Amino acid sequence: MAEDIRGSNPSSRPVDDRRRAIIAECRRQEESCLYTSTTLYIWLRRVRRQKQFFVAAPIVIAGFAGLSILQEWGLEWVMAVLAIIASLFPALADALKFETSVDEISRLAAEFKALQDRFRRTATITALGDLQAAEDVLAELMDRMDIARSSSITPPESAFKEAQRKIAEGHYDFSVDQPPAAK
Repeated sequence: MAEDIRGSNPSSRPVDDRRRAIIAECRRQEESCLYTSTTLYIWLRRVRRQKQFFVAAPIVIAGFAGLSILQEWGLEWVMAVLAIIASLFPALADALKFETSVDEISRLAAEFKALQDRFRRTATITALGDLQAAEDVLAELMDRMDIARSSSITPPESAFKEAQRKIAEGHYDFSVDQPPAAK
């Protein structure tokens, strides 16, 4: 019997396996970036609100401390306590490094969101073309991922739980990726 030389090309199988591995890794990293960026954006909103509170609270408290009616009622000690409390807010805000936190969280959230998009693009477009180019792009993206992860910023667990919930509910799904509605 003659050997079937028209069957599957054995040399193409490793290429297909490599392509599938690149696509799978891109998809894993895309999902990781989705969760990380969503967590960071949720945390960023909280930190911004805290920062706004630390700016507004001393103004309001100092306003109450300056009410002349407190002095008329003989509550000078209340005025003094309120003035001390108002003066603590700038020191607390500085100690908590809100400005640095907002800037760092903003930068990292944007970086992970950009990486998410790049991993998706690599999985859906680049990996379907030249395999070596796809491997090179994946290596470059993983280097960027290492740099983004090196900051070791740690969001609170509650922000991650909220991100999980929002993602599971479909808040970050694109309508173009949804199957067409049945008529």
